[in-house]
Amino acid sequence: MSSNWNQLIASLPNPHFLQTQEWGLVKAKYGWKPIYLVWDGEGKMKVERDNFSSFSSPVQAACLVLKRTVTSRGFAARLCILYSPKGPLMDWTNESLRKRVLDDLQSFAKKQGAIFLKLDPDVALGTGVPASKDARQDNGGQVVMSDLMRRGWKFSPDQIQFKNTVLIDLSASEEEMLARMKPKTRYNVRLAEKKGVAIRVGAQADLPMLYRMYAETSVRDGFVIRAEGYYQTVWQTFMQPSTLDLQPKAEPIIAEVNGEAVAALFVFYFAGRAYYVYGMSRDSHREKMPTYLLQWEAMQRAKSRGCLVYDLWGAPDEFDESDSMWGVYRFKEGLGGRVVRTLGAWDYAPNKFWYKMYSEIIPRILDVMRSRGKAQTRQNLGA
Repeated sequence: MSSNWNQLIASLPNPHFLQTQEWGLVKAKYGWKPIYLVWDGEGKMKVERDNFSSFSSPVQAACLVLKRTVTSRGFAARLCILYSPKGPLMDWTNESLRKRVLDDLQSFAKKQGAIFLKLDPDVALGTGVPASKDARQDNGGQVVMSDLMRRGWKFSPDQIQFKNTVLIDLSASEEEMLARMKPKTRYNVRLAEKKGVAIRVGAQADLPMLYRMYAETSVRDGFVIRAEGYYQTVWQTFMQPSTLDLQPKAEPIIAEVNGEAVAALFVFYFAGRAYYVYGMSRDSHREKMPTYLLQWEAMQRAKSRGCLVYDLWGAPDEFDESDSMWGVYRFKEGLGGRVVRTLGAWDYAPNKFWYKMYSEIIPRILDVMRSRGKAQTRQNLGA
């Protein structure tokens, strides 16, 4: 099914690797059931779970929905939660299509017994940092947001993906991409080259080392990561060799000094777009600026694959120094990208009572899990 589904969604606006069958397969190993929805040329919704080999009619919209049954104490077993990461894929400015798709999704959520259905499509509300001279509002995105509110959707208190991001235009020449960088960033790229930082593409054998480096990074920078098995599943699934043009791919790019891995990142590729999803580094040799050279290499490799956009995967919610992502954003800003501000995640709750209960209980559980996760990572590293 992979090539059929991926080919189908690649023809729609803003196809995303989190909507591919590979992502559905990853999540299926961790308690989620992938369900594939398609709206044909007549606007009729078709529901499938594992087979689209016979589906060939023109498609107006598509949506990978992940379903998870809620079995925690206090919840009825038939209840579930639904989440479509970066979906549905469609022309969101088409009012009649948007109405059909949202009507169908709301009905689908009710029939599934969902506590809520969460969507976070790449619908832009604007570009540029708010209040800056480059800030622009996207009227189409504003209309979609108003439509969701009118329908009773709520801006979600649980934002799974980043609401804002930084995109780099790869259609320019390499000289133009370098020229768009901040002078200090461009200097650091050249410095890393002069200081002997070497770049290589990683392989399956590097994955245990890369996870350990990622764990070290999480402890140093104070963010929570999952157990190693999860990342191994993601990385191996997307690193599978394939001759299919529309199979999403991922590759680790590693920076070394004298043969020692000191920094790395994972880039995911799908349908003409590249994504910087995981980044990691060690304390040693940081003065040689390996992360700057890594990003430049990633940009060049993405461009050579025919990608037109490099998504740096995340920007602050609030563009000031109080935001926890401010330092990361300043680094990304230096690479010469533009800020894109999107809708973020919105929830449709067929049953307001269960949604309120879930929304009050789950954050407390997640706080405990995050605290335990940090402690477990430190323990595994012997820190």
